[in-house]
Amino acid sequence: MSLTIETKVWEKDWKFMLKDRFIKRLMLRVGGAATRRVLFINNVEKPKLVAHYAAKLVADGLLDNFVFVDDYATEALNFFDLTQAKLGRGYYYSIAELVSIYLCDTEYLAHFSGDSSVPCDVPEPWLGEAVNLLRKRPDVSVVNLAWDYKFREVDKDSLFSDDDFAYGYGFSDQMYVVRSAEFKGQIYDYLHPASARYPAYGGELFEKRVDSWMRVEKKLRATSRRWSYQHLNFPNRNSVQGVFWRMRHQMLRTNN
Repeated sequence: MSLTIETKVWEKDWKFMLKDRFIKRLMLRVGGAATRRVLFINNVEKPKLVAHYAAKLVADGLLDNFVFVDDYATEALNFFDLTQAKLGRGYYYSIAELVSIYLCDTEYLAHFSGDSSVPCDVPEPWLGEAVNLLRKRPDVSVVNLAWDYKFREVDKDSLFSDDDFAYGYGFSDQMYVVRSAEFKGQIYDYLHPASARYPAYGGELFEKRVDSWMRVEKKLRATSRRWSYQHLNFPNRNSVQGVFWRMRHQMLRTNN
């Protein structure tokens, strides 16, 4: 299985992910299924410092590589025939994902946002199951875990389902497994009325554009009916809440 697992950090979460090593939880849970494990670094104030901690993770074997998004942003925009003006306010919410797809050299890509966590009950072979589904079903373009254990919501939003997956429309940049070749295509210039539900502050962002393409071209998302990821919502790291948050998750990481 030719698969890249990638995640990203920026100024507000890189210390949680790299210094406090919350990235370890993600990579140890599902990283064993990957051909490559890559970190994308975007919009940080001290790139050399962030690179120092990222390099430690590479040396420890948790990552295979790390990439600064700005180094490839122009190339990626040109490749997809996009511009910063076209993306508007969505540029800052989209460029890391676009660069990761542009650079992906494996057949499949599994993306987790920096604030998406994989709980200990998710079996490592799940990614293999997701890839197998993409191999078998050309009508399915995206496979993801359920979000925050909201399985009833998953079923409610679906068009149909089987024992393992609910099928329907929709897309989130928090977590997805895709065919890299398909997402390297010219798919980011579609419009669909249902995609207007994405927050206005995000402009014409990546996930809105993908959602429009999927709806127009009748491309399905398959969402797990058994397993879920969790959205973490990192607090301010130096606040009292942040200190207790790190202590709690350190305990969970130790116990798991």
